[in-house]
Amino acid sequence: MLSSIDTFIKRESSAGILLIVVTIIALLLQNSGLSEFYNQFLHTHVEIRFGQLQIAKPLLLWVNDGLMAVFFFLIGLEVKREVIEGHLSSLKQVTLPGIAALGGMVVPALVFIFFNHDDSFATRGWAIPTATDIAFALGVLSLLGNKVPVSLKAFLLALAIFDDLGAIIIIALFYTSDLSMISIIIASVALAVLFVLNRLKVVSKAAYILVGIILWVSVLKSGVHATLAGVALALMIPFRSVDSDGKTFSLSKEMEHSLHYWVAFMILPLFAFVNAGVNLRGISLNEMLNPVPVGIMLGLFIGKQLGVFASCWVAIKAGFASLPSGSNWQQLYGISILTGIGFTMSLFVDSLAYNDTEIYHYADKLAVLIGSFASGAAGYLILKFSKSGSASTAENSKTSG
Repeated sequence: MLSSIDTFIKRESSAGILLIVVTIIALLLQNSGLSEFYNQFLHTHVEIRFGQLQIAKPLLLWVNDGLMAVFFFLIGLEVKREVIEGHLSSLKQVTLPGIAALGGMVVPALVFIFFNHDDSFATRGWAIPTATDIAFALGVLSLLGNKVPVSLKAFLLALAIFDDLGAIIIIALFYTSDLSMISIIIASVALAVLFVLNRLKVVSKAAYILVGIILWVSVLKSGVHATLAGVALALMIPFRSVDSDGKTFSLSKEMEHSLHYWVAFMILPLFAFVNAGVNLRGISLNEMLNPVPVGIMLGLFIGKQLGVFASCWVAIKAGFASLPSGSNWQQLYGISILTGIGFTMSLFVDSLAYNDTEIYHYADKLAVLIGSFASGAAGYLILKFSKSGSASTAENSKTSG
């Protein structure tokens, strides 16, 4: 288990560092003489036509609706694996990160709503500060080396999985447009076909991918956000199968492994590149003091850490859970602050909430970057100067007993 966590963290932290580099490049391009070239790139027209079926979008939306569906497909595969045999496979493993994730979604949302409750359009962004960018958070953890115990890293991974589940539910329930019944029927048929393939123990990747593409197109045309097609497809991929030689293998794990590097080192960096290019020249202090950016910044930096840490404190003191082994309250607080790194997920929800409009003149996206940066810096400093968790072992045992 420790080897698996270490491998995952090294891979994700490298991706997190790449995200930081790509974000800086996007900001430089948008705020330099190359801004026109950058914006032309974002709005490059890409069209696919098959008879009467046509999908025509700017490159920005192909990334947000298409490539991010692959990202959510990977999330679905990871969640399935964790539930069956990973960090979410037992009640003991689920309790603390599950409670923490719930608090980490509710409190930031309340903070945002507090500042924006009197504006119905602005309140569409209530879910923006509820997300956690696991790659970015682990990128910060990687800078700390062995300073953070493995148990806390596992806690953060499990919490991030619950955060991703929460994001999936939020997108499905709150960010859909006018529904097309014909497209929904086609999507339902595609899902039924995938279910049959699963029950018949079909292990052909091509079969699942082909039906998955039909599912994605129909969901895209239905009014439900297309990324949910990726999650639905992941749930239909067989987890345990037997090949022609009688050997047991996992098609789900195989696809997860082959996709991980593509998502971590191409899809997410490309998403950051096209979404993080905030035009700083057009943002004034008054715009940053607008209730929307204020709600996002405080939701990420204050709401996330307060929601996660307070939920953990209540759960541990009430005896429902215990501190991760070898850690102390200060280290747990540092991890709680790191969950305020929303970055790619927050930018994604922002694009859904405000339909990629520039009504807030990029102040909303800049607020995501500021809130995420503040959370990353503060969490790093808290963990950097925290004492060893060994001193809290006795208290932890006493509390859990």
